[in-house]
Amino acid sequence: MFKELNPILHSQLRLAIMSLLISVKEAEFTFLKEKTNATAGNLSVQIAKLKDVNYIEVIKQFKDNYPLTICKITQVGVQAFEEYVAALQSYTRN
Repeated sequence: MFKELNPILHSQLRLAIMSLLISVKEAEFTFLKEKTNATAGNLSVQIAKLKDVNYIEVIKQFKDNYPLTICKITQVGVQAFEEYVAALQSYTRN
């Protein structure tokens, strides 16, 4: 029997964001935008969806009078990502 895949993480861009944050723990919005090649608008929407389910924490501040948005993966997000990866791996074993 195949495990159900988490619909939040099954989006390509949200999965990319989570994959990056798993490896770096936190990242600036501009870093995520550059690495995912997403538009700022789409990235903002997907970050908001991840924040709404407590997979990431979003910190907004200023650096040298410029807005700075930092995204951090939460423990809930780490667990959801690990469960998603395990579910995907189960597909390859069946």
